Formats: sequence, structure tokens, C-alpha cells
Amino acid sequence: MRTIFMTGTSTGLGKAAVKLFSDKGWKVIATMRKPENEEELNQLPNVTLMALDVTNSEQVKQVVAEVISKFDVDVVFNNAGYGLAGPFEGADEDQIFRNINTNLLGVMRVTQAFIPHFRSKGQGMFISTTSIGGSVTFPMNSVYHATKFAVEGWSESLAYELEPFGITVKTVAPGGITTDFAGRSLDLSKHEAYDEMFSKIYTVFSNPERRASYSSAEQIAEVVYEAATDDKAQLKYIAGNDAKDLFALRNAVGQDGFHKEVKNIFLGE
Repeated sequence: MRTIFMTGTSTGLGKAAVKLFSDKGWKVIATMRKPENEEELNQLPNVTLMALDVTNSEQVKQVVAEVISKFDVDVVFNNAGYGLAGPFEGADEDQIFRNINTNLLGVMRVTQAFIPHFRSKGQGMFISTTSIGGSVTFPMNSVYHATKFAVEGWSESLAYELEPFGITVKTVAPGGITTDFAGRSLDLSKHEAYDEMFSKIYTVFSNPERRASYSSAEQIAEVVYEAATDDKAQLKYIAGNDAKDLFALRNAVGQDGFHKEVKNIFLGE
């Protein structure tokens, strides 16, 4: 039985991934900040719930040490993260740091803590949830994009140094997911100078026709499972039809061309 360690499993993609891997016969260590509130995953076979806040360095070290003393982990799925939207000028330093601390530094902490375990056994895999927002950009998401572009670049570089030890690094980059990410998992910055622009952009993002192209959490979880089991030397998995279309457009028209397309879509320019 193979074992996977996951972060950010209380809702959405993380929760769907726990269910899928459990159903496929894997042993799953599912972490979240408040496992005492979970009433569904703790009923699944071969699922162990643990408390973990990826922004807490000492807790990360303690949890990983405890896990590797009890389990032979094969895959680590870094999924904890949340969105920060709104004008950069209106974002305070605490908002910026919290987003970077969770979305980037949290992934780095968990990964660094598991590397010795994988290196000693001569194999292992890290899969990190990024976003199509780690390859293309939209207005009013600059800090979030900074974190996701950073995880993509960090993962690509990390893959070089871990490959000689039999350790694989992969990313899964979803587009829109029909979960509560934009509600529970979204922080907002505000500045009155950008109110009109933000209103236009929010209207486009919340358009039901746009959301109709989103993937379910279960569909993206299938891509995570594919990445974990396909034995391919593939770094990035673009997940969801909307993400694939955006990625193809960006590659086809280039940076400046994509910038013009986005302005037209969101701002009517």
C-alpha cells in the first residue's frame, strides 16, 4: 500500500484528493489546521487526520518527524493555499506576507522537511498545487500570481537537484474550480482609486457563463492522481479545459498579445 501526505485537505481539491486516493487503496495522511472540525474524512479507510498549519515552522518539523517515524511516505501533495485579490496599492504588509507565507513558504517548509526521508530511501515525489495563475496573469491578483509563479519556478529548479536522488518534482496547475475558494479561501485588498476597475473585473470573474467552464474538485483530483501514478518525467500538469485554453492562448500569442486579450476581456479595452 502506497502512502501520500497531503496539506490543505479540509475543503475543495484537498478533500476531493483524500477521498480519491483512499478509494484507490492508498494510505493518506490528511493535514489541516483544525482536524477536530472534520466529520467526513475521518470515516474513510486508511485515512489519518493530523493538525498542521504550514506557516508554523516548528509544527511542520514536528509533524513531519512524527509522520516519517510511523509511515513510509511515497508522495507529498502540497495543496494548502488561498487567494488574495484586489489592487496591490491597497494590500497591507500583513496581507502580502500571509499570502506568501502560506502559498510559497509553506510549500517550501513541508518539502524541505521531507527531502531527507526521500533521499534516504532513494525515491519519492513532491506534487504542489500551483494554478494556471502561475503561468498567465489576470488583473487585481498580483500578489497571488507572485506566489504561484514562484512555486512553479522553484519547483522547476528543485527538480534538477533532487532527480539524482530518485526524487521527482511535479506541479498541478488548475484553472477555475467550482468550490468555495473564492469565498472561504479568498482575502481582499481595497483602495478607492480602483473601485470602478475592480467592479468590472469582479463582474467578469463572477459571470455564470465563465464559471460553467470550471472543473469540479473531483476532476482536478484525478489529475493529481495521474501525476502521482503515471511514471512520466513531466513537470507541469495543466488541469481543466479552461486552464488548457488559457495556456495555449498565452503560448500562441505571446506575453504582449495575451496582455491585450486579458484587457479586452476584463476591461473592455
